[in-house]
Amino acid sequence: MPSEPLPEWVLARRRGIGDQVRNARVKKQLSQERLAEMAGLDRKTINRIEQGTRPTSIDRLILIAHALGTPLADLVRE
Repeated sequence: MPSEPLPEWVLARRRGIGDQVRNARVKKQLSQERLAEMAGLDRKTINRIEQGTRPTSIDRLILIAHALGTPLADLVRE
């Protein structure tokens, strides 16, 4: 049975979280590649999160927040 598509507000919120990650990364003057190295992820994963094109796990967001030295709440705050 196929799952229902996500509501637009969820997709918009995912893009908003991506914007928060990008803003925090740029503020720290980090490239996507460098942030990926620090978080133990790959650059494509960082790019996808920042673009909001694919769902991500809370674990990845925790890794990114830790690498940025910022509270997770700051990345997901509306």
